[in-house]
Amino acid sequence: MKKTLILSCSIIAIIIALTTSCENNSSKNNADGKDSISGNISISGAFALYPLTVKWADEYMKLFPNVKIDVSAGGAGKGMTDALSGMIDLGMFSKAVSDEEKQKGAWWIAVTKDAVVATVNAKNPQIEAIKANGLTMEKFYDIFITGKITNWGIALGIKSKEKLNVYSRSDACGAAEMWAKFLNNKKQEDLQGIGVNGDAGVADAVRKDISGIGFNNIAYAFDMNTRKKYEGMEIVPIDINKNGKIETEENVYNTLDDIMAAIKDGRYPSPPARDLFFVCKGKPQKAVITHFLNWVLTDGQKYVNEAGYVLLSEESIKTELGKIK
Repeated sequence: MKKTLILSCSIIAIIIALTTSCENNSSKNNADGKDSISGNISISGAFALYPLTVKWADEYMKLFPNVKIDVSAGGAGKGMTDALSGMIDLGMFSKAVSDEEKQKGAWWIAVTKDAVVATVNAKNPQIEAIKANGLTMEKFYDIFITGKITNWGIALGIKSKEKLNVYSRSDACGAAEMWAKFLNNKKQEDLQGIGVNGDAGVADAVRKDISGIGFNNIAYAFDMNTRKKYEGMEIVPIDINKNGKIETEENVYNTLDDIMAAIKDGRYPSPPARDLFFVCKGKPQKAVITHFLNWVLTDGQKYVNEAGYVLLSEESIKTELGKIK
């Protein structure tokens, strides 16, 4: 009986020791792992960065279930304004940060690249000429800035009186700023046309107007799943060498992967290609935000191409990571 009691006590002691050890290990793992990262992150701003940011947020929250990330689009101007006012943690921004914004305390990091493209209705009566000839920067200038070109015949140098209806953006945004910058370094307020809110709004207006022309971020011109242009939309090629026809090296618009490659190697001009940013009021102090930004620039980069964006160079990523430390 005495031996049995001693044996039982020994077993109980071993169980207690093992349980304590497991609890200690579990606490250590939680402190070092997923459960140690928690909090809320609010993000708003550029339509250009919205699809990729949603993807990043979804994947990050799967890895770190104690984090909640809320993402909303509203234009680059809204992203910067909301960030500087402290209404949100991070603003999505799709143009260069201005001196005025820097003076107000703007802090930013580049996270990916994309581009703005001119878009038209796929059923435009002159679509074959548009795809074969493209338009020079000067022609785009007279469509979107001076308003001198009002029909497709003049734009393409052919016999046609088909009306040309111009669509622009009514909201302060990076897409309009970059497109205007491409047109002899102009600004968004210099653009002519019917003002439409948001990337999706311009894309929808062009799809509904057989004579329409607008501009969109590539995420709103190409389907991320099929990698092809959205049904009802075509892209107006840029006649870079100004010879009146689109050469093989200028024909970079057939698929999403084609134009991504052209942005990366510089065949598609910058602007309208550009870096995309996260901005906030001063360097972020919340641990969860710092952790999220580090993840975006490291493990999160594997989602960039999949979502239809262009990877930053290794050198650029190293530079941006240095800003967070």
